[in-house]
Amino acid sequence: MEVTLQKTITFLLFIGIGFLLKLKFKGKDELNGIKKIILNLALPATIFIALLGIDLDTGLILLPVLAFLLNICLFLIFPYILPLLGIQKDTPKYRTTRLLAPSLAPGLSCFPFVLEFLGEEYLAKAAMADLGNKVFVLIILYIIAMNWHLKKQSKTTVGKGSRLKSLFITMISEPVNLFIIAALILVSMGFTMETLPIFLNDTLSRLSVIMTPLVLLFIGLAVKIKRKQLVTLLSMLFLRAGLVALLCCVFISLTNISAQGEILLLLAFGLSACSFWPFAHISAVDYLESEIPSNRKTFNTGFAINILALSFPLSTILVLGVLSSGKLFSGALPVFVLGMVLSVLGLLPAISKKVIAVRNRSYKEKVAWIRYRTTATETL
Repeated sequence: MEVTLQKTITFLLFIGIGFLLKLKFKGKDELNGIKKIILNLALPATIFIALLGIDLDTGLILLPVLAFLLNICLFLIFPYILPLLGIQKDTPKYRTTRLLAPSLAPGLSCFPFVLEFLGEEYLAKAAMADLGNKVFVLIILYIIAMNWHLKKQSKTTVGKGSRLKSLFITMISEPVNLFIIAALILVSMGFTMETLPIFLNDTLSRLSVIMTPLVLLFIGLAVKIKRKQLVTLLSMLFLRAGLVALLCCVFISLTNISAQGEILLLLAFGLSACSFWPFAHISAVDYLESEIPSNRKTFNTGFAINILALSFPLSTILVLGVLSSGKLFSGALPVFVLGMVLSVLGLLPAISKKVIAVRNRSYKEKVAWIRYRTTATETL
């Protein structure tokens, strides 16, 4: 059995164990506790170690820009796609989806698998790229969410400037970002893990080791798929993944990337789950609109929760599938095929509805014509 396949089976077993442990986790606070350990301890330590093991060059500086451009492209494309899925413009569901779809959460759905399949060098690159994504989800999407709220409710919210300042402080004080900044400073000064004090080296290494098992268990614990709106959500997420693959195909064609690891990293990062941060912005706006009827609110928090619940396991499956594919994705053509397959899967329900509607219309027209002929014959 190939090593990559064995790793995939191991990951799935951990996810299965997490799913079975759901019975032992009664409240959301317990699950949030695991997530906080991952995001505030294990992940920062892992990224810190990865960054200290690379040579800093100007190429890494472009990675946040590329990730930011991916966010922007998805944000601009989705308004043309959502009506095809039955999500009408200027509705709470429409605005909710537009805010969540272009966001990425690589920390939980991508980084652990990049580390296991591609190694620390590629994890460091993914971590650098995530800086651009964080700027988009923490600042740009917050500004967009507040603007939609102000436009929808036609009023000025007190404390808008202070809240934006608070989010900016949150971004620069987030443990992952602090560890990235600290690691980059140390790398520029010539430090490595070996030159750090033994107690610091040992502490960071032990924290890093627990990341992958905790993330996999968290995935199993967090899976909570509801039947309602399942088809619409799956269609949206498959289309999102298809768009990412097609955008990656364009980038690969323009830059002539041929390195297998670079292509896999590009795909895996883009296929990450939707971020929790836009949901935080949605919750903030929902708090401001607590006295407003649900049909007049800017966002639909229940719909946002469903998107996150389904996005996480689906992205995990796609990322695992891509990273365990071996040499399958070695150029632009296989990535293009992947993008088309995922896009067709996303559009399939809409196409089916269209076909059924056309058939029903033809049937009604045929029945109406028969009745007309019958009535005309009886009259004669």
